[in-house]
Amino acid sequence: MALDTRERVRRAAVKLFADKGFHGTGIRDLATESQLSTASLYHYMGSKEDLLVDIMRRCLQTLLDTATAELADVEDPATRLRKLVKLHVRAHARMPRETRIVDHEIPVLSPAVRRSVIELRDSYERLWADAVADGVEAGVFTTAHPGVTRLALLEMCTGVARWYSPRGSLPLDELASHYADVALRAVGACSQSAAEGQSRGE
Repeated sequence: MALDTRERVRRAAVKLFADKGFHGTGIRDLATESQLSTASLYHYMGSKEDLLVDIMRRCLQTLLDTATAELADVEDPATRLRKLVKLHVRAHARMPRETRIVDHEIPVLSPAVRRSVIELRDSYERLWADAVADGVEAGVFTTAHPGVTRLALLEMCTGVARWYSPRGSLPLDELASHYADVALRAVGACSQSAAEGQSRGE
């Protein structure tokens, strides 16, 4: 029963932090959303920041673990970038609140915990940086500004969390594939490398 209640508190925090922001969410808001008294709430949580950090770490660790598994033994930079884009789009479509919290609330963290969250985020983004840099080095990507292009792609994919709806015109898998196509054009992927990735359904 206690575990169920803790999960209810966590889900309430995800909803409120995403909708109202960390500073805009009070303890009474969390208690009301969790259907608990304020006194009972403290039994199922540490501090409000503890809740925020847990949400962020879970989200980032899931992204990092999934991406690492997806890229295992994949050497082709275009295929790696396609996989990363599709994963990022799907994650932001399926977990819009969690990803929104990660994307917007890092500055509110205290220095003591901020570093660990940023390290997770940077480890994930390093997979993107390596894929783009390797593609440029191998001559399969032609972008003159790999760092800026990578940031632009991340922002493009992250934006899905703001507007995606399952009732939209494109199924999620098709949307993710379309974003991957756009990403490969943005890095100037040679047509052969891009076509090979599409033919393998990656």
